[in-house]
Amino acid sequence: MLRVFPLCWKGVAQGLCLISLLMSVGCAVGPDFVRPDPPQTDRYVPEGQSLDIVPVNGQAQHFAQGAEIVADWWRLFQSPKLDALVQEAIDHNQNLQAAQASLRQSQENLRAGYGIFYPQIDLAAGFSRQRFSAARFGSSASSIFNLLTLSTTVSYALDVFGGQRRAVEGLGAQRDFQRYTVLATYLTLSGNIVNSVIARAAYAAQIAATRQLIGLQQEQIAISETQVKAGIVAYASIVDLKARLAALEATLAPLEQKYSQAEHLLSALTGHAPGERTLEPVDLDDIMLPADLPLSLPSKLVRQRPDILAAEANVHENSANIGVATAELLPSFTLSGTYGQNTRNLMDVFMSSGNFWSAGANIVAPLFHGGTSWLHRKAAIAAYQQSLANYKQTALDALAQVADILLALEHDAEALRNYAQQLDLTQEAVRLVQTNYQAGLVDYLQVLNAKSQYFQAKLAYLQVQAQRLQDTAALFVALGGGWWNDDKREESRLSPKVLASFRP
Repeated sequence: MLRVFPLCWKGVAQGLCLISLLMSVGCAVGPDFVRPDPPQTDRYVPEGQSLDIVPVNGQAQHFAQGAEIVADWWRLFQSPKLDALVQEAIDHNQNLQAAQASLRQSQENLRAGYGIFYPQIDLAAGFSRQRFSAARFGSSASSIFNLLTLSTTVSYALDVFGGQRRAVEGLGAQRDFQRYTVLATYLTLSGNIVNSVIARAAYAAQIAATRQLIGLQQEQIAISETQVKAGIVAYASIVDLKARLAALEATLAPLEQKYSQAEHLLSALTGHAPGERTLEPVDLDDIMLPADLPLSLPSKLVRQRPDILAAEANVHENSANIGVATAELLPSFTLSGTYGQNTRNLMDVFMSSGNFWSAGANIVAPLFHGGTSWLHRKAAIAAYQQSLANYKQTALDALAQVADILLALEHDAEALRNYAQQLDLTQEAVRLVQTNYQAGLVDYLQVLNAKSQYFQAKLAYLQVQAQRLQDTAALFVALGGGWWNDDKREESRLSPKVLASFRP
């Protein structure tokens, strides 16, 4: 009973598959994406300007041109406590988890987008109970009957001009954008942890030095008050000491506030409320200065920085959108077919007497839409030009950031050398004054004054020491953080499957 239609239906299905294959390899309107050219320079600073970092207290740093960056670059600071905080942040930070969820969303949207390349098949079923006037037809049969309808519809939109392929290409670019957003979040997070740990350790050291300095000032005031009572010195000397003490004490509260803020930030970055726990202290001297600093070429930087790669993905998406908008100006083609069965009884559903089918093709060509489609294309071109300009500016900003950090490291070393020399001299002065005091050549106030100068020099030294460590961390972040060199270990910070698709 159903011999003729299945043969016809099989032919339609085979034809749809063949056309689908042909359309998938056809041309697509709009520009094919071409990766923007990298910056045409091999230097971060002008020619003739050297990048030499002077050694300080036996600690020297060297730039290694073209050297690779390790993925876990923060381990170069050789601080187990810092390493633990970075790993905890990667495991529990909410911003990173949100970015990863957005990546999964874009991946599923891309998979869903590929569905447009397949025939769309729908099954419909309907049941109705009807009554008609049998007398109108001279019949005495029952005027009430049931009607059961079963049908299957197949439709396929021919991607003749590639608009659908461009749309899926745009979804792929959106996925890439989210990939690099995950990496940018990951890189920013690790950099913020390292920076905050260094800052917290520096504030703790400055607070300790300030308190020691306050103690020395208080001791000086006590001795001076005794001398005033004895008529040895004038009262004006005490006023000056008390003024200096008040100014020194005023610096303590801001340091304690900054220390607390750094601690609260670390708690939030690691996924905890500030009041949940107290972080272990980290000594600034336990954070080692990395000696060898990798320095990627500018042409490689654009393939390493997640923000530049995200900007490139945005350019790619807008390039694909031009093709989508161009396809809207051209005709669209659709093939469709329907097969179904009408029956009054469920048992007769497979009888041929009630079957029906249809097959056809449709073409829709835009005739007049008030210029909407053409203007959409012009808007898509403008969006592409905007994203391309944004990409170029992002790349230039990245080069400028690296250049700033390179010079900052050079200046940090010079400043630290000067402050280290000052610290050594004040320490030697303390030793000499103590020797003279023991010999009875000077009074104890001079000893206290020498110690005060030492701790003042130490405060300045601590600030520059921390700045040098932070600028070193900033260089690793500015160069991209080495995510492409992850060795996919079991304890890898990102999923190996995700990392495999990230590699430049």
